Amino acid sequence: MHFSHKPMFLLFLCIWGAKAADPLGEFCNRNTNISSGGKLSANIDKLLAELALKTPSTGFVATTYGKDQDKVYALSQCRGDVSTEDCSTCIQDATKQIRQRCPNQADARIWYDYCFLRFNNKSFFELGALMNHIRAQAVVPKEEGLGKGKSVLSPFVTLYALVQCTRDLSEISCAQCLAVAVNNFPNFCSNRKGCRVLYSSCYVRYEIY
Repeated sequence: MHFSHKPMFLLFLCIWGAKAADPLGEFCNRNTNISSGGKLSANIDKLLAELALKTPSTGFVATTYGKDQDKVYALSQCRGDVSTEDCSTCIQDATKQIRQRCPNQADARIWYDYCFLRFNNKSFFELGALMNHIRAQAVVPKEEGLGKGKSVLSPFVTLYALVQCTRDLSEISCAQCLAVAVNNFPNFCSNRKGCRVLYSSCYVRYEIY
């Protein structure tokens, strides 16, 4: 009985390894066709190379490359329990496969068991819009200085945000404090999966899971 278990266990590992290496799915937006030799396509390649380099160390990257109509937005994330090595392998494979499967699209996404990656020539970073919404919520008297919300970025990635003012602040003072805190995101929170900016009378935070 003991002898028969070993081959079954090895077979299970081989099957699992094969599944982990294959994409679970991809999305190529056929309404965003681009020239394969154009500036935008070149910027996508450069941005994907940056994701492959930077994602394994933190498990998450949200960044941009290029300017004006050739600007590209991208996000990559590895599963929270995945090792740095497995994250690197998954992201490297994702950057190659997404270009093979969506070679002439400016909007594409690919899912793996271990990681997720997407890019677009239109901004899909929802932090600014979400923060504007919950800041407006926080200054409503009945909310007592609290605003919170979430935005689904993909089937596997959700952005959560929260703002809070001390209850002694007026509506205007609360709005001003939150505005200053949010405006400091670029200084303190650049390319981070989660961040908090704290002041004596208010704080703001976001997390991506």
